[in-house]
Amino acid sequence: MEHYDVIVLGLGIMGSATVATLAQRGSHVLALEAFSRHHTNGSSHGRTRIIREAYFESPEYVPLVRRAYARWRELEEATGRRLLHITGGLSIGRPESAFVAGALASAERHQIPYELLDASALMTRFPFRVPDDFVGLLESRAGFLDAEACLDACWEVAQRHGAALHFEEPVLQWWVDGEGVAVQTAKARYAADRLVITPGPWAPQVLAGLGLPLTVRRIVNVHFAPADPSRFAADRLPIYLLAVDEGKYYGFPALPEQGVKFGRHDAGEPCTPETCRRTVTADEIAALQSVLNRYVPGAADGVLWSFTCLYTMTPDEHFIIDRHPLWPQVVLACGFSGHGFKFGSVVGEIVSDLALNGKTEHPIGFLRLQRFAESTGNQVAKHQ
Repeated sequence: MEHYDVIVLGLGIMGSATVATLAQRGSHVLALEAFSRHHTNGSSHGRTRIIREAYFESPEYVPLVRRAYARWRELEEATGRRLLHITGGLSIGRPESAFVAGALASAERHQIPYELLDASALMTRFPFRVPDDFVGLLESRAGFLDAEACLDACWEVAQRHGAALHFEEPVLQWWVDGEGVAVQTAKARYAADRLVITPGPWAPQVLAGLGLPLTVRRIVNVHFAPADPSRFAADRLPIYLLAVDEGKYYGFPALPEQGVKFGRHDAGEPCTPETCRRTVTADEIAALQSVLNRYVPGAADGVLWSFTCLYTMTPDEHFIIDRHPLWPQVVLACGFSGHGFKFGSVVGEIVSDLALNGKTEHPIGFLRLQRFAESTGNQVAKHQ
């Protein structure tokens, strides 16, 4: 039974970035993933993810996302892959909407350059059609990540530095063994000094003993063919968040061989990875197509493809990154609530810090387990 410094469970973007970081730091690392590379069962698949700096969810994320930008660029340098594409970004809605007010609060607190456009200016400069009382906050550094390339880059760096990546090897059980840990898979048993658990939408099952208030939601995305692709290209249409009467949505410019990707952020039926309806219905596609054509006319002339993704939600929609409340040699990173991918590169640093040093200099106090102490009972409180 080979002994490792760290074992990482799960090779979505958080686990993959963690393995790459640990390996770069010289750790002897094993990563275990139940499925094949680029599988579509979890939360890290698909072609693109938004990245933005004027972070509406909370100004506390801004230092983390700034470090994430730098880490993605470092991964680009290390691998020669293009990961991060800057298009600018728009947060669109009424001034009091969370998308706009939250982005404005982050921009003001962290001196992020922005323009606040009224509806007329927004529609003059970009291919939107919105009510007269809408505004758009435009930030220059937003853009998108090539999600598949990000995973490939992490795996390449990890393996280059000696990490063992075991795909299609489901974990059956893990337990604390003295000051270390042991892991039993369908193929073998492994031991390590530290364990990192990045379970994605399997978190409610894998971490059931902690009673964390996690729920999983099914999210639908559709890639549409625009009537005139040049009108919606990245130099004319940035990534955007759109808060309208129908709901909260996100969208991308028309990209080569991808069309216009569009999805709804604030809705999705509860499920588990096993019970999720993977087929997208005609009605679901029609609903997204109707909204997109209403506010971005001509962007959804036809349908290219659709897919489902899973959000693992916490009650406050902030992440969970912390050491296990009972076993400090175990680190948890989960509950990324539908907005975590962009942080993968910095989460890899944070989780590596916690695993190797028991602490991190990154400002993650608002992401600690302690905030759920009342709902989870003494399990969390014992850690503090």
